[in-house]
Amino acid sequence: MTTIKEIADLAGVSRGTVDRVLNNRGSVNPKTAEKIMDIVRALDYRPNKAGIALAAQKKKYKIGVILFSEHNPFFDEVMVGVCAKAAELADFGLTTITRRVEFDAAAQLTAIDELLAEGIHGLMLAPYNHTLIQQKIDELTEQQIPVVTVNTDIDGSRRLAYVGSDYFKGGCTAAGLLALMTCGNISLGIITGSSNVLCHSERVRGLRHILESSYPRIQTVTILENHDDEFESYALTKQLLKDFPHIDAVFFAAGGVHGGCKAIQESGLHPKVITFDELPTTVDMLKKGVISATISQQPFRQGSRSLDILFDHLTSGTVPEQEENFVEHSIKIKENV
Repeated sequence: MTTIKEIADLAGVSRGTVDRVLNNRGSVNPKTAEKIMDIVRALDYRPNKAGIALAAQKKKYKIGVILFSEHNPFFDEVMVGVCAKAAELADFGLTTITRRVEFDAAAQLTAIDELLAEGIHGLMLAPYNHTLIQQKIDELTEQQIPVVTVNTDIDGSRRLAYVGSDYFKGGCTAAGLLALMTCGNISLGIITGSSNVLCHSERVRGLRHILESSYPRIQTVTILENHDDEFESYALTKQLLKDFPHIDAVFFAAGGVHGGCKAIQESGLHPKVITFDELPTTVDMLKKGVISATISQQPFRQGSRSLDILFDHLTSGTVPEQEENFVEHSIKIKENV
């Protein structure tokens, strides 16, 4: 079994330096830390679990959690996964501090600073896709505060790992479903959450990539942003159906599904509707035949796995085998919910 002394000898540093890197204690030159972690991965180092538990109880790790707003039921499900894993790890001295914020870079930056003031050792973040957030993640990494992004990723950051869906493939899947469900020339309306949330834009990109390359008969007539707000989604969908009364299909790339489906119900029109997730209101609309199919992405596992990765990294220096940890998509129709 590899020891800390062996790692230190190979890296040309003291055992104390290796210990600081593995346990995120104190300041270590980033290049030195990277060299140590390369050796740790190469030797498949596994610390003594009893020692990890004892050290964690003494350290009392705090992990910050920042998810999108309390008015977003999908992230309620992610939070259930976080809470379940936090309860499981509570005996090891772990506590979590949660903030739920709006789709806004400034709100996220404020929340991060608040959590830093409370002394967090790691951060689980559903990031707003903005350069200021990316830079903040990099700053935290420099301070040896690891960041795991959950549900949506961010371009170019030095985050430790991402846990969530492969959103481009999710969009591709939605395109395939639309092709199976329709024939002839089709007019499609897209209602997304925000172009500044990477998971939303990636779903739309995946959908349009497949339609343009394989199913040009399905044409997008408009793309609208509802910011995951049910009331805004209702108003936008109502206007969409008024502007395009002969529309054949609607793709909801994010939240606001229930509000949008209410507008479709009231219109008396029957377009094919593809959505994401299995929220109770979504399942209800699926059973009623308003939604044709929905694509699930395991929110509970997203929350649980993200916290697990952070805790393992903080207590033992474990780096996940993959930076991108994708959950499985599953397709739900009226007959299998």
